[in-house]
Amino acid sequence: MHISVQREAFDLGAVSDDFARGHTDMGAIVTFTGIVRDLPDDPLQAMEIEHYPGMTETALRGMAEQAIARFSLGDALVIHRHGVLAPGEMIMMVATAARHRKDAFEAAEFLMDYLKSRAPFWKREITKSGSEWVASKDEDEDALARW
Repeated sequence: MHISVQREAFDLGAVSDDFARGHTDMGAIVTFTGIVRDLPDDPLQAMEIEHYPGMTETALRGMAEQAIARFSLGDALVIHRHGVLAPGEMIMMVATAARHRKDAFEAAEFLMDYLKSRAPFWKREITKSGSEWVASKDEDEDALARW
């Protein structure tokens, strides 16, 4: 299992290759990468992401351990960035390895839903007209509730 909360960008290809290497007993590797997206009405200048070091890694590790047990994963990876990110930058990555694709896909969705709704990150959108902290959305809570 690999958990990283980091300021610096990551190389999606290299991380994916490293994760997949050595999992010859796994039939499926699923990856998902989240990108900072622009806002339609008031262009996003940046997204600022804050967290509490130590607490955040512990929470992510606990959720990854749950995913591994629940979906019979061979391995899991979670990378989440913090700091100031521009539209188009990679903000996070989830990867799962399982013997069967259904488990790998479901575990990746489970981890993504957790990251969106419960992971201890605070996000602030900075636009030309000001800045605003991002609140949890009902659809994100609904997605998490299905698990």
